[in-house]
Amino acid sequence: MKSGPDIARVAALVGDPARANMLTALLDGQALTASELAQEGGVTVQTASSHLGKLLQARLVGVRKQGRHRYYDLGGRDVAHMLEALMGVAAGAGPTRVRPGPKEPALRKARVCYDHLAGDLGVQLYEGIRRLKLLAKDGEAIALTRKGRRFCTDFAIDLADLERLRRPLCRECLDWSARRSHLAGSLGSAFLARFYDLGWAKRVPSSRVVAFSSTGEKAFLDRFAA
Repeated sequence: MKSGPDIARVAALVGDPARANMLTALLDGQALTASELAQEGGVTVQTASSHLGKLLQARLVGVRKQGRHRYYDLGGRDVAHMLEALMGVAAGAGPTRVRPGPKEPALRKARVCYDHLAGDLGVQLYEGIRRLKLLAKDGEAIALTRKGRRFCTDFAIDLADLERLRRPLCRECLDWSARRSHLAGSLGSAFLARFYDLGWAKRVPSSRVVAFSSTGEKAFLDRFAA
């Protein structure tokens, strides 16, 4: 037996269609009940509970109790990055499974990926700040330049607070729909929070869609479009 992490076990857990749908439903960072996840997975609540037990054991999901209810969320940002990357690989490997409806174009345009902006506008944000030389990339490492730090301060992002967090400031995340990278890390999260604060965008209830207003999208593109 080869040494190292057991990726086959994790792959088998994610590879089950019902579990894959349940995990994808948690990519928006919200916590859901077993009943809600059963609907997402297309299975009974009893079957969903069995799936969730396996995902909990592998730490792919977490659980919180509130009163009589149990709420499940993703096991962490690394799990979110893994799922988004897998979706990118799957999108390039063959036909995609699409639930028909008006949300699909909106998801591709702008959506939340755990806690940061993804979709076409997420990619534009990352490429725009690189074009403006706000970020410097050395191999896989990404860091803010002096110009970038000044920009963030002027944009009301508190870098001192972000740098106290136990997570990377800047990180690439492969976007499954655009098949290019968008910005993750605490800075990616801070940018999305700032867009909400400015009234440029808001979350669509019960969805991963991030809806930009016409004025908000214009302000976003004026500042970040590559």
